[in-house]
Amino acid sequence: MGKSERSKAARKAVGKVGSKAALNGRAVSRAVITAAVNSKKLAAKPAAKRRARRTSIVLPESYRPSESEPFMNDHQKIYFRNKLVAWKEEIVRQNRETLQVLHEDSFQHADLADRATSETERALELRARDRQRKLIAKIDAALARIEEGTYGYCEETGEPIGLKRLDARPIATLSLEAQERHERREKVFRED
Repeated sequence: MGKSERSKAARKAVGKVGSKAALNGRAVSRAVITAAVNSKKLAAKPAAKRRARRTSIVLPESYRPSESEPFMNDHQKIYFRNKLVAWKEEIVRQNRETLQVLHEDSFQHADLADRATSETERALELRARDRQRKLIAKIDAALARIEEGTYGYCEETGEPIGLKRLDARPIATLSLEAQERHERREKVFRED
């Protein structure tokens, strides 16, 4: 099988089963993979344009969601999307700063007590960053729920979570009552 025949076969495989399956084949060249990825990006552009149209609403600086508006209208969705994105960007910025400090502060201490203190501080910082990494996954899930139209509704009951709760905890997935029930069940199982 010549090079052009392999390339045709690889293009055909990418077209039929998607780029991930074609990556396992030996005959797939980088150009073919790039072409497949680009064609999938082109197919996704109409959705991106729809999102851009939806977000063309500009909120005033003083906007706060209120109970008098319809629940999860476009203004509220944009408000919470902006809040989540800003929160995520802040976490990513803090993570970058932590990595920079850890790289700069990697020298060995002569004193055992200084070394122990440094290691303890580093461990605490890394634990905090790990929690924030998990928080980023929850923020991404909340952003996906906004896109799907399920953001702001309790996963257990389907009832609105409440604007005050969402404003305080934008990644909330349960209403206050459902969260309390969940915590009571968790406490009962923990005590057993």
